[in-house]
Amino acid sequence: MTGPRRFFVRTFGCQMNEHDSERIAGLLAAEGMVPTTDPDAADVVVLNTCCIRENADDKLYGHLGHLKSLKARRPDLQIAVGGCLAQKDRDLIQSRAPHVDVVFGTHNLAAAPGLLDRARREGPVLEIVEEHEAYPSALPARREVDHSAWVTIQIGCDNSCTFCIVPSVRGAEVSRRTGDIVHEVETLAADGVTEVTLLGQNVNSYGRDLGAGQYRPQFADLLRAVDAVEGIRRVRYTSPHPKDLRPETIAAMAECPSVCEHLHLPLQAGSDRVLAAMHRGYTAERYLARLAEARAGIPDLAVTTDIIVAFPGETEAEFAETLAVAEAAGYDSAYTFIFSPRPGTPAAGMTDAFVAPDVAADRMRRLTEVVERSALARHQDRIGRPEEVLVEGPSKKDPSRVSGRTRQNKLVHFAATGAAARPGSYVTVEITGAAPHWLRGDLVDVVAAAPRRIPVTAA
Repeated sequence: MTGPRRFFVRTFGCQMNEHDSERIAGLLAAEGMVPTTDPDAADVVVLNTCCIRENADDKLYGHLGHLKSLKARRPDLQIAVGGCLAQKDRDLIQSRAPHVDVVFGTHNLAAAPGLLDRARREGPVLEIVEEHEAYPSALPARREVDHSAWVTIQIGCDNSCTFCIVPSVRGAEVSRRTGDIVHEVETLAADGVTEVTLLGQNVNSYGRDLGAGQYRPQFADLLRAVDAVEGIRRVRYTSPHPKDLRPETIAAMAECPSVCEHLHLPLQAGSDRVLAAMHRGYTAERYLARLAEARAGIPDLAVTTDIIVAFPGETEAEFAETLAVAEAAGYDSAYTFIFSPRPGTPAAGMTDAFVAPDVAADRMRRLTEVVERSALARHQDRIGRPEEVLVEGPSKKDPSRVSGRTRQNKLVHFAATGAAARPGSYVTVEITGAAPHWLRGDLVDVVAAAPRRIPVTAA
């Protein structure tokens, strides 16, 4: 083979996994490899896995089945599996897919290039560590877009939600030092990034493990510090926990110009008994009170959520309570899921209380109706308003139009050309139409044009 080796990274799961994949790509690029969008043309294929959903295993092994036949034709192809599923099912992956060259976990991303090199010399390698070697943000990255970036502020989770596998695969909460985070954001801003998303499993608990004596930084302090970085126009974060949403955070969101008016506040269920069985640490009444405080303190706040349908033992009356809370909350959108048992979690053992699939599907349908009704109403209220939109690029469904997002993280489609269509530009769009999941509008003007990027070609 002539020329540099080519790599392909496929990501499953959340923003944390997406961010990890950027770091994996950055590490491989630092080794002299070049990216490709075609796995069939790659010399190295990395599958960065998630284990939150029940079908995560099926997706992984489906991809590994295709890669097995590809490797049979190209024996030099290297296959690596990383991420949460690798952390959890380390030995199972090797036994079910012996053609995999490297299995590595969530805590040792930095080791990936070295493990691939070792596998070329010694054969298949399994290396899982139980403690974090480095924050993902401390590693080189290859970002997919120039104007937006993720920044890890915390890894791990100290909560004990009975449906969640994250603490087992991500470990205990460890907060990153504020100065390191701010320095990274400053570096990103100098590179042309104008929007950052702060990542953590529970960002509201940021800083509890930092500091000494009376001072410990809080998440609100971090928001203010990042807001002060010159060049950053938008700051987002995910995910918070309702039990840890503090008045100081609400105040910082309201007072910091760059912090967006969008709060993702996972409800999970509206029944107090189900919430207690989930170990969520709040009641429906307390949740709605926190939500009301946030809406009162932050003008024009958009609120999104996560809701699980058919948690083990959920009765029809308890599901009706979830519908009532969702109606009262009036969400802008929601990620809704039918309960998916994950091996190793307490809820997975509640087999006698599992809800019948047809009942769960019917409940999902009814919940979707409630959420989409409130989402449409909130979107229709925005018709006629000018919105600042950060351009993302051509619409996926209609390439003749451009898509972007408002400060409230609402997707907007509009017609534009030139600088107004350039990813990373900030434009004003007047909203002319609405649907539950998007807005439509007309371009008014360009607020800040994204710089032209000159493509770099290999010699």
